[in-house]
Amino acid sequence: MLPAVTRTATAALTAMALTFASIAPAQALGRNERNVLKGIAAAVILHEIVKQSRSEARPTPIPYDPRPLPPSRPAPVVNAPAAAFHEFSPHGRRLIQQRLAAYGYYRGAIDGVWGRGTANAVAAFAPDAGSVTSLSSRDASIQLFNELIS
Repeated sequence: MLPAVTRTATAALTAMALTFASIAPAQALGRNERNVLKGIAAAVILHEIVKQSRSEARPTPIPYDPRPLPPSRPAPVVNAPAAAFHEFSPHGRRLIQQRLAAYGYYRGAIDGVWGRGTANAVAAFAPDAGSVTSLSSRDASIQLFNELIS
């Protein structure tokens, strides 16, 4: 900020010096000559302002960082019951949660969202329903959910 103020002050003082230096002999000149000198002074001031704005408008270059980028995060692990649960409509997902709650496995909000409560309820319900391996694949999980809501 300080260098910009210094440049502005320097430009203003230069313009004023040129203006005052040109006014002294201009007292002996006519009106047209004085207007020419005023135009020259204005052009010098305008030139300094434009030059300063162009130097400030340049973007600061981003320095090159030779360090390698951090490794990307691994893809999230999608478990089969969650994938199967999300294939149902919102109404179907709420119905699954309602049935799990009716059987005493689920105690959370009936919102149709797969969360920790729904996951724990499904994991507890599957062995009791006689399908322990149903949580290993998406198709078997869908079949378990269909049996639950039918």
